[in-house]
Parts: sequence; structure tokens; C-alpha cells
Amino acid sequence: MQLSQLRLENLRNIATLDLEFSPGLNLVVGPNGAGKTSILEAAFLLSHAQSFRTGLSDTLIRHGAERLFVSAMLDRRAGPIRVGLMRSQAGWEAKVNGAPVPSLGSMLRECALVCFEPGSHALISGASAERRRFLDWGVFHVEPDYLARAREYRRALRQRNAALKQLASDAELAAWETELAQAAIPLAEMRHGYFARYAAELAPLLAAFLPELGAANTSFAPGWPMETPLAAALQQVRPRDRARGHTSLGPHRADWGIRFDRAPQREHLSRGQEKLCALACALAQARVYAAMRGEWPVIALDDLASELDTAHQQAVIQMLVASSAQVLISGIDVPKSIHDIGTALRVFHMEHGRVRSLL
Repeated sequence: MQLSQLRLENLRNIATLDLEFSPGLNLVVGPNGAGKTSILEAAFLLSHAQSFRTGLSDTLIRHGAERLFVSAMLDRRAGPIRVGLMRSQAGWEAKVNGAPVPSLGSMLRECALVCFEPGSHALISGASAERRRFLDWGVFHVEPDYLARAREYRRALRQRNAALKQLASDAELAAWETELAQAAIPLAEMRHGYFARYAAELAPLLAAFLPELGAANTSFAPGWPMETPLAAALQQVRPRDRARGHTSLGPHRADWGIRFDRAPQREHLSRGQEKLCALACALAQARVYAAMRGEWPVIALDDLASELDTAHQQAVIQMLVASSAQVLISGIDVPKSIHDIGTALRVFHMEHGRVRSLL
């Protein structure tokens, strides 16, 4: 998958912008505050319907404007397609080939972009919700039924939580627990199957990036003790859940993690090691997508030079060039690691929300 054209309107400090990308490496350079990251952010929006910098979508709209708009032409194995996303006070609106789609997920499935950026270390050191979102994005793109199954589970979860708060009877709670458990099974199976593929791709990347930490071990926790059926586990914790007013077990509490022989706890990792872990996670996710979909997602690397040392920058770039993935990179200037990479490179210079092509 390659992003050949990108159009932005009213995104942060950018009024309007049209870009044509190379199918290989694309570098956006310029001073701090110029709007470089906003270009990567726009492409990320088309894949996630949220920013990697903030969860407040309305703050993305340029000051004084009523809406933002992002569209792109994607060259895919299945054929070219145009996707568009508009944000206003009314929420998100999505289009594919100029026509509205029945759901946001219908558009997001068409565009896949994996991103490594300054906040990516939270994938390792942050809360479990961050890791669930990361994992579920991958599952969403390779399991056609994932979205429907996730919606069924969320509906049953809302109903049990409401019943807990309303002090419903044990019989009513038991009914919702049965439905919740039934909805949880396919969701947990999809996640578990995806995680097995993901862990297999992640292991060699961690060994290459962090050999000093020894062997890496990955683990997946579905959100309840696997030796106990979920309905039975929910019955056991019912008194506690009544007191708290919410459901404490289930796929919404799932998590996964990485442990190294020489760093068994996350707290043992330095910030630099956390970043390398997160980078390996992003690249592993891209590899799973490529293996299962037959084409690479777009790879975005925000502020690469400040996040990685030169040796790791060069290793990553060489790896991506060999993969034939399209890569979008932002930075203050052209990193030394790219000067002698030996491949076609397109460079854009960004300043005050405006861009010009240098190469």
C-alpha cells in the first residue's frame, strides 16, 4: 500500500496543502513548529481516526475554521482508492471514492499506517489501554469480523455495568454474564491468534535492536483467568463488581507484555530501550499486516533523528528499504543515516505551514 497523494485542509497550522509522495522514502524537514508532524498526523488520521499526539479531535481543527478535511489517493494491491475524512463539531464523516460510507470503520479498513513517534514509548511503559488499542488495530485489519464482534461485546458489557449500578438481581446479572461470556469468546480468540503471529515477528526484531537485554519473552493475558470460563469467573467476582459498579473481568481488561532475561520488569528499561522496544513493536505489526494482506502498510517515523541514534536509524531505514514499504519521515534536517542509503528519496521542506519539494 502506498499513499501517492495527500490533501489537508485546516489541520492545526495548515490552511491547505497538497502533496505527492514517492513510493519509497519521503522526508519532511523544517524547523520546530513548522508543521512537519502534522503531515504524518494527517496520514495517521486516515488509518486511525485519531491523532497520535492528542485524543481531543476538535483541537486538530485550525483556529478560526469550522472543520478539517484530509483525503488521500492510495495505491493498493487491489487497485487505487481515494479515502477522505472530515471533522467538524458534529463528529467524523468518512468517504471512499467520493461516496459516504455506512460507518467510520468501513473507511479505516482501506488505509493502513503504522507509526513510531516520540510518545511511542508509552506502549511499553504506559497503561494497558494503550497496548489493547495497538493490538486491536492489528486485529481489525486482518480479521473481517472483528469490528462486529467487538461491538457485540461492548453492548453486553454496557448492559452488565448498568445492571450492577442498578443493583439488579443475581438472576438478571447471570443472564448478562452469559451473554457477555458468549460475546467475549470470538474476540479473545481473534486477539490470541493475532498475538501469536505478532510475537513471532517481534522476537527477531527485539533480538536485533536490544541484544544486551538477552532473550525476550512475550505474554498475552485475555482479561480473565483462562483456567476458568468467563461466566463462572464473573459470578465469582460479582460481589466485588457490585461494590465497584463495573465489570472487572473480560476482554476489556486484556493486556500483553514483553520481558527480557536481563530486564524482567518494565521499570528496568531505560527510556532509550523503551523506544527501541516500541519501534520493534511497530515494525512487527507492519510485518504481520504484510504477511496476511500481501502488501506493506505505510510506515511513518516522526522526528526519527531525535528518537534514535544514528546506528539504529540506519538499521531501520535499510530494513524498510529492503521491504519495499513506503516510508514517511519527519525531522529538522536530513538525518546522516539517510545520506548514503542508496535509494530514491523525496525531500520536502516545511515552514509556517507551507511546503516545497527539494528533491
